[in-house]
Amino acid sequence: MARSTVALRLDGLLERQWIVPAGESVSSGGRPAVAFAFNPEARIALAADLGAMHARVAVTNLAAGVLAERRTEIAIADGPEKVLGWLVDTFTELVSETGYTFDEVSGAGIGLPGPVSYATGRPVNPPIMPGWDGFDVSGWVGSRLGVRVKVDNDVNIMAIGEHWSTSPDTEHMIFVKIGTGIGSGLITEHRLHRGAQGAAGDIGHVRVPGEGADVVCPCGNSGCLEAIAGGGALAARLRESGLEARHAWDVVRHVRAAEHTAVALVRQAGREVGDVLASLVSFFNPNVIVIGGELADAGEHLLAGVRERVYSRSLPLATADLEVRVSRLGEQVGVIGAAVLVIEDALAPDTVDRSLA
Repeated sequence: MARSTVALRLDGLLERQWIVPAGESVSSGGRPAVAFAFNPEARIALAADLGAMHARVAVTNLAAGVLAERRTEIAIADGPEKVLGWLVDTFTELVSETGYTFDEVSGAGIGLPGPVSYATGRPVNPPIMPGWDGFDVSGWVGSRLGVRVKVDNDVNIMAIGEHWSTSPDTEHMIFVKIGTGIGSGLITEHRLHRGAQGAAGDIGHVRVPGEGADVVCPCGNSGCLEAIAGGGALAARLRESGLEARHAWDVVRHVRAAEHTAVALVRQAGREVGDVLASLVSFFNPNVIVIGGELADAGEHLLAGVRERVYSRSLPLATADLEVRVSRLGEQVGVIGAAVLVIEDALAPDTVDRSLA
């Protein structure tokens, strides 16, 4: 391009603060070269990871750096208007805390604990979300905040967050969330694979043979992996054994206290998940399997069960260089992924062109 064309483009990017001067670079002769750098503080992104019993909300810059965040206990079963009303209020408070205005918000990303049609931003028959089926989440939130809203399944945003932040060079990844429910997100050739209708990776409702085959799942079927090895199922079994346990976090608490029953249940849950993943490993051949969600905090007890079945029941060629580990982002993986949904949309060439125009 002509120097005048480049200068005109740079002037527009500077005026909108997408880039900032970074001083003079080393000259190779002729005019001194001037360096510019991307400005991650030019805009902010709103991000929310809504789980079955909790929510984490954050405001980030355009490098997914968290500027403000909040976590609270709130049940997704309370319904869309109550949960999303709280979310809109919390986003408003956090934006104010950062000193930005909504004119500087690039958009909002929201993860939900159930199947989501990414194209419409609506949940589709979510088993643990009564009242949410077909609800226009993106439209409802967007109309109140005045920003573009992206909505996806929570484990998909976790897969995006983990890959983008910790493993950008990994070509194929399976991210497995083991919390109240169980699901997985698939990264293939560095991109999230959603499938034809956005249902790819829903391993929580794969039927598991053997013990537990008659256990009824919230989805209406019986013997689902989630109904046998999910945090909700494990908490119920601990209550049956006389221990206090309402949620997946209580299961982890008992494991950390070296409660034998809890440790045995979590290790067996790891084996059940590993059985399903072994088939996926032979079929999909990932570089890495990442375990996240509340039960990931049970540490090696869960991982040992997963590794035991994956490495023993998958093809040797598929496991030769396979890494199985816990998420390096921990509880923040969901909000980071939700922010990345917004960031990739905000920095797309067409979007930047529109902002300059």
